[in-house]
Amino acid sequence: MLLAVAVGIALAIPTPAMAARYGSRTLRTGAHGGDVSQLQRLLTEAGHRTRHDGEFGPRTARALTLTERELELRADGVASRGEQRAIKRSVGAAATGGGAVFVAPTAPRAPTKVRPGRAGAVTDQGLAVAPASAPRAVKQVIAAGNVIALAPYKWGGGHGQWRDDGYDCSGSVSFALHGAGLLDGSLTSGGFARWGERGEGRWITLYANADHVYMLVAGLRFDTSAQSRAGSRWTTEPRPSDGFTATHPEGL
Repeated sequence: MLLAVAVGIALAIPTPAMAARYGSRTLRTGAHGGDVSQLQRLLTEAGHRTRHDGEFGPRTARALTLTERELELRADGVASRGEQRAIKRSVGAAATGGGAVFVAPTAPRAPTKVRPGRAGAVTDQGLAVAPASAPRAVKQVIAAGNVIALAPYKWGGGHGQWRDDGYDCSGSVSFALHGAGLLDGSLTSGGFARWGERGEGRWITLYANADHVYMLVAGLRFDTSAQSRAGSRWTTEPRPSDGFTATHPEGL
């Protein structure tokens, strides 16, 4: 009888094999398990450190809300199944990249579809096309942005070395501007709020605050948050600029 009771207790205790698969259920405060641990690791990789204990508590909820805001997801501290996949696409690739240096995508074939922007365009491969009338520096910024447009998100990526296996928001903008000779070294998001000329530019405008930075180049938005939807930093979709300081490179 004692043996039967012991076996019954053992079967009632969750095992790793019984753990919920990541993305198979909605995660919110009070949840626990291996999928919560994986979400916590991804949130830490996004720069919002939390415990990797498999327990979804207030600290994990705060880290999730911050990540949701950065990726333009519904910032409610609840990770739906679709949202978990979006976070993994935007953040997880850098965590599993094995430290390999990101290799730029090859030049795409002539696009079958082009989503027009106000001046430039984004191909169906997620790369930007500069308008023929754009200044040389603008075309160079777009060309540099294309090099890392499909690279994974990595907190701190692009700071300390230009060739990295992933880039965060300020590292991404720094890389693109550096490609046109407009920036010598990488800046943080807050640093971009004090960089260049104040106000919107004719060809390039940066929108920055202490937490995030993105830019418009020839009417196209270059923003790490766009990756959660389209897989590319380039998008023609606008986003609110409330709470951001607008700056631009001199003459552009």
